[in-house]
Amino acid sequence: MSGYRGTLNSNTKAYRASIFHLLEDPRYSQQAHEFIDDGLLVVRDGKIISVGPAEQGLAELPPGTDVTRFEGGIITPGFFDLHNHFPQLETVAVYGEQLLGWLNTIIPKEEFYKIPEVAAERAKIFLKEYLRAGTTTMATYGSWAKESVDALFTEAESLNMRLVAGKVMANRNMPDGITTTDPESDYRDSAELIERWHGRSRLAYAVTPRFAISSTPEDLEAAGRLMRENPSIYMQTHLCENPDEIKFTLELFPGRKSYLDVYDHYGLVGDRSIFGHCIHLVEEDFARVKETGAVLCPNPPSNMFLGSGLFKFQMAKDYGVRLALGTDFGAGNTFSMLHSMENSYKMAQLQGYSLSPFEAFYFSTLGGAKALSMDDKLGNFEIGKEADFVVMDSSCTPFISWRMEQATTALEKLFVLMMLGDDRAIQRTYVYGEMVHNRDA
Repeated sequence: MSGYRGTLNSNTKAYRASIFHLLEDPRYSQQAHEFIDDGLLVVRDGKIISVGPAEQGLAELPPGTDVTRFEGGIITPGFFDLHNHFPQLETVAVYGEQLLGWLNTIIPKEEFYKIPEVAAERAKIFLKEYLRAGTTTMATYGSWAKESVDALFTEAESLNMRLVAGKVMANRNMPDGITTTDPESDYRDSAELIERWHGRSRLAYAVTPRFAISSTPEDLEAAGRLMRENPSIYMQTHLCENPDEIKFTLELFPGRKSYLDVYDHYGLVGDRSIFGHCIHLVEEDFARVKETGAVLCPNPPSNMFLGSGLFKFQMAKDYGVRLALGTDFGAGNTFSMLHSMENSYKMAQLQGYSLSPFEAFYFSTLGGAKALSMDDKLGNFEIGKEADFVVMDSSCTPFISWRMEQATTALEKLFVLMMLGDDRAIQRTYVYGEMVHNRDA
């Protein structure tokens, strides 16, 4: 992996610390990761130009090259969070409800996101918190109001951040004032946002039906039409999160054999589709997901908080489906992918599956990039990829520092940070080679 490409210049910067990244899926390979105890990552003009042992890399650097050293640091690719909700900032940590009751409580708050000034203010807070937690690429839901998506993309563009987002499509079973009654208005607003934002800077659009319960057949048909007309966009929605949700969905779509089949019928299941939660999928569903190349995105912080159930990690492995992780903020009461990894481990343990830290970090880095078909650009430190990365601090708290003294292997060190770490462990976050968060500033 070491070795420079191209000529070094004044825009070249080097970062010295331990370096960890994934080369392939650790569920199927014993040689999937690389951990360099004393490594050097070299970046020029937002791209990776070298990674390898520091001794070798430093000898090759021209005199005067800017080298930043992080004692006790671990550099890893920026995290991917492929399921969260921008308009739920004000509603995080609502007590005592499961999914459908919880939605009835929190969704009315989305009304404020149609006000451009409010949406712009909230977008700054939202993205700042995710960057503070080390997340550099997201797939997120806007509100039903297109103003929310404009604000989110505007702020992400100012940060040069990779972001996938979309306006929620929902035309039934929603509170008054935050729904559209005309599927054509959902189509027109989405098409307008696609034209304005998709493929601009580092941004991409996702057609975003909230979930099947909130969409009439006509609304899902409009979503499918958008996908056919714009093959490079994504689709994101919820799937099989809660037993009551599944039951209601099948009552609304009596001709369909499963919840997944509802989306499949309208052309919404393919290799650009990201399905959140997916807790109650059966084997036939996993087989269809594998066949189509769709992405499953469990959200353990949310799934545990709402008591929705346990994602079947073993079955996902057995069927070889594409898998990424999300926080599902704000049902997930955290911005931190370290917390999502921690909860993933606990969720898997409850089912007799020992999720390794290599797997958890894979789902949050290279696996996330593969889920978005961006692994040619992001996800690890291969030469030429975009320099989105984080520096984790192995001494971020006195106890973690002490605990790390007993950790001798890469697996142990990553597991300690995954189980005990939070936003305090993220010392710095870099987007396209530029620092966008400094914990110590």
